[in-house]
Amino acid sequence: MKNFLLSFIILMNFIGYTQSKYHVNTNTATLHWKGFKSSSSHYGTISLKEGFFTVNNNQITGGEFIIDMNSIIVLDLHSKNKSNNPLVNHLKSVNFFEVSTYPTAKFEITDTENKKDKTLIKGKLTLKNKTNPIEFLATVTIDGNNLEFYSETFKIDRCKWNVKYNSKSFFKNLKERSINDYMEISVKIKANK
Repeated sequence: MKNFLLSFIILMNFIGYTQSKYHVNTNTATLHWKGFKSSSSHYGTISLKEGFFTVNNNQITGGEFIIDMNSIIVLDLHSKNKSNNPLVNHLKSVNFFEVSTYPTAKFEITDTENKKDKTLIKGKLTLKNKTNPIEFLATVTIDGNNLEFYSETFKIDRCKWNVKYNSKSFFKNLKERSINDYMEISVKIKANK
């Protein structure tokens, strides 16, 4: 029994020793979003407030990321366009992400899996105090103290996080005012030890 406990402690120390933490460079990290209406779309970015990856043997094993919902930007309308600020404010309002009550969102990596030259990222996204699982493919490059993470574009159903504004799933007779339930997301992150 003593030998087993000793071996277990040595193994745990070895695992702890080989695991590294890479901290997100929040100045360059961006989450790209795109939403679709019946006949058009809007797109933009959201910034990360903080975050990190855990890495073991050159493989991502976990991570946690805080998303700054106050940083929502619309890019398809010029900042001087009179529709830009109202749209940003609309996205921050109770109709969408209710940023005054929920200023941040969180994504936690719970598992990863190698898929040829990609990594399947599995995790939990918490938005507006609702948590749901999501998964997506990403290209991960680790070179010493540097890590680069580029996700493929993936979709989330906004209604699962109580973002139901003008959704056909909940409201009838919207016609051209309807907004697609699914949003497209992609993420670009650089991180360092």
